[in-house]
Amino acid sequence: MKRTYLIINCIILSIGNCGGPLIMRLYFLRGGKRIWLSSWLQTGGWPIILLPLLFSYTRRHSTTTIAKPILMKPFIFYSAAVIGIVMGLDNYLYTYGFAKLPVSTSSLLVATQLAFTAAFTFLLVKQKFTAYSINAAMSREAKEYELGKTKYYLVVVGSAIIWQCFFLGAIGVIFYSSSLLSGIIITVSLPIVELLAVIFYHEKFQAEKGISLFLSLWGFISYFFGEIKHNKKNKDNLNDNEQTSEALVD
Repeated sequence: MKRTYLIINCIILSIGNCGGPLIMRLYFLRGGKRIWLSSWLQTGGWPIILLPLLFSYTRRHSTTTIAKPILMKPFIFYSAAVIGIVMGLDNYLYTYGFAKLPVSTSSLLVATQLAFTAAFTFLLVKQKFTAYSINAAMSREAKEYELGKTKYYLVVVGSAIIWQCFFLGAIGVIFYSSSLLSGIIITVSLPIVELLAVIFYHEKFQAEKGISLFLSLWGFISYFFGEIKHNKKNKDNLNDNEQTSEALVD
């Protein structure tokens, strides 16, 4: 069952990591200009994460009467909050890169996507956020969007959902396997993003992108080859221990 959950999370992570950059680039290619909005969308869909959390809590509550809704200790909570704020700068710069560069080029420069917070938006673009200013900006941009107002909102909502797939999948892979595997899947999927950008956005596939694809696939194959050898070695050691125990008993 653990392997099944791991595969599901790997698929979710791949969808988020491939789809996120593509739909973000689509937003800018068709008339979107607001970097802060596109950055915020990477975390704006966070209520979606509540659905699997609610399922997990309900499942735990059905098996025990002392199931707590929050399992995180205060120290971990505050540490995660600090890390999230610090990495917000990285998230903003990531979005800025996608606004100015092709998807394939940006994918060569960036290996991870993390959360952007309103605090950094205020610090970097010096813009004060109010409900009125946000609504006015989105309405005007939606009317001027090349694909039309309806598709504008589909792109915005789709972006928020797909980015949550990335975060949910990454956490799931780390939980059921390791952060190393999560990082490898993210790295391997970046050249896939480049290929998709060539197909859908007609970007040029240059030599360095081919090298990036080769190196990513090489790392992916090397990881699984090492895992196979490691598992085989553990299995052999287990068999040797069993044979030694049987010999001592005899």
